[in-house]
Amino acid sequence: MTERAVTGKDGTAPAPLRAHSPAVAAARARKWGAFYYAEQVLRVMKGYGWTIIMYGVGQPVAYLFAMGVGLATLVEGNSTSAFGGVSYLTFIAPALLISATVMTAANEFTFPVMDGFKWRRVFYGPHASPLTPEQIAGGQVIAVTVRFLLQSALYFAVVALFGASPSGWGWVSILVAALAGLSFGLPLMAYAAAIKDDKGQFAMVMRFIVMPLFLFSGTFFPLDTLPLGVRWIGWISPIWHGTELGRVVSYGYQEAPLLTAAHLVFLLVLAVVGWILTRRQFANRMGS
Repeated sequence: MTERAVTGKDGTAPAPLRAHSPAVAAARARKWGAFYYAEQVLRVMKGYGWTIIMYGVGQPVAYLFAMGVGLATLVEGNSTSAFGGVSYLTFIAPALLISATVMTAANEFTFPVMDGFKWRRVFYGPHASPLTPEQIAGGQVIAVTVRFLLQSALYFAVVALFGASPSGWGWVSILVAALAGLSFGLPLMAYAAAIKDDKGQFAMVMRFIVMPLFLFSGTFFPLDTLPLGVRWIGWISPIWHGTELGRVVSYGYQEAPLLTAAHLVFLLVLAVVGWILTRRQFANRMGS
């Protein structure tokens, strides 16, 4: 046990500072281990914070300018009622918010997970402490969720400045975006935790899953305007379900309440199943 005395401004010596005993430190780790690991991940993220901001916020804002301001002049000139009586900018803003979060999930829940198990094996150091594999997985998820919320809040602030979220409930789209990111990212995290060797699996995920979901999820036009042959992609897409919820809270998009509830249930079920599978994979990979 170590101790040191610190002299106060009045010259008196306060009680010496003492380190926690190993038993106390271990007990705290067992209780709060997920948050301890989340803090470590967030500190790492802080080192490339500007990259996160430019990728998570700059990219969708660029889309917002290009599509909502540039293309909108052509789209709205030829079709005034296709977007539910709102401007094209208002229509696509929630979709870009959700899409940006899902793309962030595709990055945060793939290579960093492989890095933790195979390349730098950063998961195994904390596992040598009282932290369990489930806590390490939970800490990773907590940290990424914080990133979802921060980047979505920054993006929403830009959207609000453009007047593209007229509803007073528009801020709820920040939470919807985080849920959509988790509903896509947690199953992907479970898959990444099961991979032993990188053979281009994540590149395939980006090309053949993420991009089709982005393009065919009613992002730029209503889903029912797409051919039936690709419309089914939207029906199983977290981006579409999240976008529809985002539109409901952003500008009062009119749809049946049961359908709104179905969007929410779909995202929650995917997130819960993904979390269960992730916990199982981490425990199998690292040992309980």
